[in-house]
Amino acid sequence: MPFIPHTETDIRRMLDAIGADSIDDLFDEIPAALRSDDQLDLPAGLNEMEITRLAQQRAARDGRYVNFIGAGAYEHHVPAAVWELTTRGEFYTAYTPYQAEASQGTLQLLYEYQSMMAALMAMDVSNASMYDGASALGEAVLMAIRVQRKPHKVLMPKTVNPAYRKVVHNLVWRQGIELPEVDYDPAGGHVTIDALEAMDLADAAALVIPQPNFFGVLEDVDALTDWAHDKGLLVIGVVNPLAMSLLKPPGQWGSQAAQGGADIVVGEGQPLGAPLSSGGPYFGFMCCTQKLVRQMPGRIIGRTVDLDGKEGFTLTLQAREQHIRRGKATSNICTNQGLLVTAATIFMALKGPQGLKDMALQSHANTRKLVEKLTASSGVHSVFNRPVFHESVIRLDAPAQQILRAMETRGIVGGYDLGPDYPELGDAVLVCATEMRTEEEMDDYADKLAEVV
Repeated sequence: MPFIPHTETDIRRMLDAIGADSIDDLFDEIPAALRSDDQLDLPAGLNEMEITRLAQQRAARDGRYVNFIGAGAYEHHVPAAVWELTTRGEFYTAYTPYQAEASQGTLQLLYEYQSMMAALMAMDVSNASMYDGASALGEAVLMAIRVQRKPHKVLMPKTVNPAYRKVVHNLVWRQGIELPEVDYDPAGGHVTIDALEAMDLADAAALVIPQPNFFGVLEDVDALTDWAHDKGLLVIGVVNPLAMSLLKPPGQWGSQAAQGGADIVVGEGQPLGAPLSSGGPYFGFMCCTQKLVRQMPGRIIGRTVDLDGKEGFTLTLQAREQHIRRGKATSNICTNQGLLVTAATIFMALKGPQGLKDMALQSHANTRKLVEKLTASSGVHSVFNRPVFHESVIRLDAPAQQILRAMETRGIVGGYDLGPDYPELGDAVLVCATEMRTEEEMDDYADKLAEVV
């Protein structure tokens, strides 16, 4: 579409309509000292070859490291076809498909994404994505409060990603919603029923259950789900989507068939085809049971037939404030991440159920190998005694921050320093090995770590 600027006549008519003499009058509240004098001192323009060279030079400044850090964002192999298709003009430049008759391709893709996510999580319904995993958890907390009506408290285990907990706090504290922390077992790194029994459940609406948790440890999701439902609480699962190809999905958590399964499930979709990209963009996902669908934020794509019996897709549920009365909206911040969801849909379609499971198995096997190699050296110890999924906590007999810096000078990103968030663990580091890591890389890490420690 060509860009057609306003003419001087257009501008004059608009200024006259609002009673302003000039465009400068619209910005008179900005102090003169803060205004640009239009001398931006921009460099000369570059051609395509020159800008490519510049971009490569800037990227090279970051260095090339062997990566053993996870902590919520993971380095997985993404087939070349995923982003070759995702960056086609039909997907790459598409915006929200408000006009269904002109957006059937995008709507069908989102419908397929919802179907895949609902199947992967064993849940009734999925929305068409959220900003990221952290804000998705915040939306789930608000959703649980709306569903339960009176309560204003959601139990938040310390084993949930610390960044997620901070984001949720920022989203809900002004509404008087409390997030009492549930401590973890020091030996297993997991939440126990005893820890939950010690909590004050007055006005509690839900329990958050991470799987795996931030330490990589697998929580006893069946026991936790049963306990929560017995207490009248909703269950909010925070899961790694790749792990769900291998572990029991949230929709099947619990041993009580009548009330089993998580009520709401959220997480970070980055493992499904999104590169690390220095921190984003990523996307969040959200699923829930059918009875809660009216409280789900975001949008849902539906499949139907037209008057001629032809299959068609359309937006069926849009609960944002721009679509319905603000007071009835389920969220005023959520949106979809259509491009990343496109990549995830293509990624899951290419991999298939067995491909996802193979990735999960290989990642898990590599992490077990890595921990065995690292802890074979004196001065490096495993911290928790429970099963893990593709990352684990080790403790060092030396300052963790200094060790990680030394490893970086040797070309290795050695893990995530847990000290700032979990000082009680001492010099603990969260290490991760996905299917991308080779035996030689793990041996090299172990040798260099032993040398540095």
